[in-house]
This record gives sequence, structure tokens and C-alpha cells, in this order.
Amino acid sequence: MYVKREVQSEIIRLFSQYPVITITGPRQSGKSTMCRAVFPKLPYFSLEDIDHRTFAIEDPRGFLKRCGKRAIIDEIQRVPELISYIQTKVDQTNDNGQFILTGSRQFDLMEIITQSLAGRTALVRLLPFSLREIKTFEDIESESIHKLIFRGFYPRIILEKQLPHEAYSFYLNTYVERDVRQILKIKNLRIFDIFLRLCAGRTGQLINYSEIANECGIDVKTVKSWLSVLEAGYIIKLVSPYYKNLNKRLIKMPKLYFLDTGLACFLLGLRKSDHLISHPLFGALFETYVIGELLKGAYNHIKNDDLYFFRDNRGREIDVVHDNVTSIDILEIKSSSTFRTSFLKGLNYIKTLPANINSAYLVYGGDESYERDGVSIRCWQNIPIM
Repeated sequence: MYVKREVQSEIIRLFSQYPVITITGPRQSGKSTMCRAVFPKLPYFSLEDIDHRTFAIEDPRGFLKRCGKRAIIDEIQRVPELISYIQTKVDQTNDNGQFILTGSRQFDLMEIITQSLAGRTALVRLLPFSLREIKTFEDIESESIHKLIFRGFYPRIILEKQLPHEAYSFYLNTYVERDVRQILKIKNLRIFDIFLRLCAGRTGQLINYSEIANECGIDVKTVKSWLSVLEAGYIIKLVSPYYKNLNKRLIKMPKLYFLDTGLACFLLGLRKSDHLISHPLFGALFETYVIGELLKGAYNHIKNDDLYFFRDNRGREIDVVHDNVTSIDILEIKSSSTFRTSFLKGLNYIKTLPANINSAYLVYGGDESYERDGVSIRCWQNIPIM
């Protein structure tokens, strides 16, 4: 079963406007499936295949000749030197719609892409299913938010009805640790496993590098290095504080979010969705879910993820500030299924500061959406695209 992805109409448009499209995202987010479904007539080559990879390494010109005028080249980070040869071929013809490249590790990929294919490639980021995509094939009206957060959003887990705790265990061992091992050459994976679980326990929270370093028995430099690799692999997202035109006495530490709640739940040791009902981190996981949906909305519409948070040294905060350059959108997140007027406290405070506010939202764990005191109240199934 193929599920139409929100971003695919944008990819078709971009393919007619650029010689190359580069699609990045976490492993198993559906990049290959989407490309082959949207462009079924294009030759497809996966560099995970040892024969294709060896051919591309030993004879890159011959490999590109075999690709023909147009082709999909999957997992391009496996042979990054091929990108320079693609640049040469693209410049010789100067035609749009020549190559679609996909990659799972932007840590390896983006530097050489921006150097070799600057001005020649459109960049697309594909995360696992958004809730809007799931709604196209699954009735979620009767679903609980706890089940949704626990299951996560990876296509194969949803479409093949896999057991989440099994699937994420295999995913972690097969992809995450393999990629990290290749990049960082970590010898003691037990320490890295502890590090991952500590990060999961901090999803939706300010990140204290020294605290994590002390608990893992590593230095702060190593913590930052490991976090950068996890972010490049689309496992986590670090969200920076917003301070432009507001107040300089702000918290400067970023907040950490896992990009998939199912993986975070697995790392936290959860084995049933019912465990979330009274779990002390449910609020943080609900916030993680909302941030993930906001990022998917931006990426699926080829927008930058200009998301920040606001918190001053007196504890006044807003979960999301979306920077529109000349204005901002603000959004507060509450996991409670019952709306309370006190939820608007942070939004009302921001309105007193010298900022040009375009829209104000509150996403909560209830089932109704409506307007209240100039704020768009959204249920968890109706998250805005910012």
C-alpha cells in the first residue's frame, strides 16, 4: 500500500525547475518508496546495493552513463564522491529534472551537496508520516493520543501493524547505532545507549550538556558531538531560544525534541500505550508530538523550520515562536484534555512585549477547536501549519 505524501506535489514541481532534487530524512521515513511511486518510469539505483556501490566507486562516469538522462540514486551518502561527477554531467546539459538523490545522513551529505550542487539542487526533507497523512487512510477519530504517541509515525510500523517496541528495537540496532558507529567510531555502544536513553528522558526540555556528560561519564564536547550526529540523522531536533526584539535576559540553552515519539517511548522503556496515561513525561511527549507535526508541516511545504521557544529568567515562556521575519506566530502546548483560561497566561504575556504578532495558537489534548480571546484553540488532531 502506497500512501500519498504531502510533499510529493512540491517534488514534482521542483523536478521541473531544478536539475537535481536532494531528499534527506531519517531511514525508513519513506523516501525511496515515494520517489519510485511518484516517478515510476525513472531508473532506480540504490547505493546500499553492493554491486551498484562498487560500480559507482570504481567507475563513476560509467555508472552515470548507465543511469541515462534521468535517474533516482538512493542513499547517495554511501558514495559522496559521485556528487562531483553529477555536477559535471548536470552542467554539460543544463536541463532540469535530471537526478533525484536521496540520503539518510545529512551530516555526511549536506556539506558536499552545498559545495558541489549549489544553485543546481532543490532540498527536500521527508520525516515519517504526519497526522494529516495518516488521516487519509486511517480513521483516527476514535484513537487516543496516548496510542498515537506510543506507536509513533514510521510508515512501516503503521502500515504493517508491527509491534512498536519490537520495531524500534530493530530500528535502533540496525540503523541508528550502525550510522553512529560509522560516523563517530564509538567503541563502547553501552555508553551511547545510556546517552540515548538520557536524551529521551529530556525530550521537550532544556538541555544541560554538563548534566548529561556527568551521568554518562563523558565530556561536554563529546555530548555536543553526539547530539549533532543525532540531529543530522533526524533522530532529534534542537530548538533555540528566541530573543529578537524581546528581552535579553533569556534562557540561552536549547530545548531537545525527538522527531518521533514512538522511538522516544521505546527508549524510555514504555511497552504499552496505557503506560502513558499516568506517566510523568506524558506532557513532554505530547509537546514532542506537536513540535514534530509543526516541523513536518513546514518541510512538506518546502518551508524553513523557523521555530523557536521563548523563556525568560523569571520562568515566563512560550513553547513555540515562529519567526516570519517581520512578524511572529506564537503557540502554546498543553497536554490536558480540558481547556483552562490559565493556559493563555504565556500568550497574553508575550502580547505585552514589543513584538508584531501575526497569529496566536494553543494546542491542547482535547477534542474541540474554536476561537477564544483572540487565540485559535486547536485540538491535538488539528495542528496548524506555520
